[in-house]
Amino acid sequence: MKIDVKEYNEVSVLNVKGKLMGGPETMALHEKVKELIGQNRLKVVINLSGVNWMNSTGLGTLMGCVTSLRNAKGDLKLSGVTDKVKSLFLITKLITIFDTYNKVEEAVAAFQKK
Repeated sequence: MKIDVKEYNEVSVLNVKGKLMGGPETMALHEKVKELIGQNRLKVVINLSGVNWMNSTGLGTLMGCVTSLRNAKGDLKLSGVTDKVKSLFLITKLITIFDTYNKVEEAVAAFQKK
């Protein structure tokens, strides 16, 4: 899995490529979010358009990310959620936890509306 970070004003966008299936690479995503929190970067978008599959460990990692950010008074938005991953969110009913957007730009703009 590869994580690329881009900054859009006060919003950090993490572009993720690969599978969120557990292991050190999946934990690296949560570590990257914690690193951003440590830098007071509390508005984060995770772009999942490059993620073709995710299991329960990957879901747990995303839950950890959103929890860490909200505990720090920040927030997380998801963009580019593929149909396969979206079906996993629907089955687990976690779709209600995350704000999801089709494009990164839409997710970044959603932070500006607050």
